[in-house]
Amino acid sequence: MASDTIEKGDIVWLEYDGWTVNPSGTQTLFDTTHDEVARKEGKFDEKKVYAEIPVIVGHGRLFPGLEDALLVAKVGESQEVLIPPEKAAGARDPRLVELKTEREFLRQEINPELGLEVSIGGRRGVITSVAAGRVRVDFNNPLAGKTIRYGFKVAKKASTPEERIRAILDMDYGLAESFLVTLKDDAAEIRVPDVCKTDEKWFVSKFRVVADLRELTGLRFIRFLEEYERKEPEKKEAPIEAKPEEAKAEEAAAKPGAPKATKGKGRKAKAKARAPERAEEELPPEEKAPEEL
Repeated sequence: MASDTIEKGDIVWLEYDGWTVNPSGTQTLFDTTHDEVARKEGKFDEKKVYAEIPVIVGHGRLFPGLEDALLVAKVGESQEVLIPPEKAAGARDPRLVELKTEREFLRQEINPELGLEVSIGGRRGVITSVAAGRVRVDFNNPLAGKTIRYGFKVAKKASTPEERIRAILDMDYGLAESFLVTLKDDAAEIRVPDVCKTDEKWFVSKFRVVADLRELTGLRFIRFLEEYERKEPEKKEAPIEAKPEEAKAEEAAAKPGAPKATKGKGRKAKAKARAPERAEEELPPEEKAPEEL
């Protein structure tokens, strides 16, 4: 039976609401796994999936204050923790606030506006002012210098090797349910879904996935399987050529018992038979033979 306590190295699924505590005592939501909370606070994002997320405890991937709180929490129990800046995102560093020219942004087809998040030289920052062709960018963590309050609950803990593998896939890439995982002794075979075959994000994430699988699962061999199926071309039937009307008529006439066609040919025959009579009548008397007079 799995323990409900949490230790370093455990992978757990966490649901939470994260708030910054303002000097006035009010609180501002900055992240949540609950869509109803996001809607209530006017922070709902249609592109985001609101659900519990897998995290590794004790590996420096969470704020130190949150990791300390997780290590004394139990699975299924709701908890709350207030974290000072030094155990959260740290203090603000004024050296990370830089002045840029407006031309630098326009070259990248970016219209600099107050509050816009930008990426420059691999660093993410927020524009804090735009004036006289100069743009001030703050590269500090948006939570730097702020006290944070978390309301959280550990929904479950990964207790089997496959659960740990799927949690790592979800953390480092996503779409964990789309991968087919097969385990045998100290090896894992992971069948890659079709979406990964052309996804640049997967090409980068795969190395992180491998590193985490080696460190957190103890696997010796990790195999990624990509399958490509050659589809047989569809066989097309030759079109049936329509027969000309005359060919159809001849075919019908050739059948036993079919009535013979008299139209056209009958009229011509009768006309030929009557032709001599009309010729004789039309001859003048002087041109007729003596015996005919």
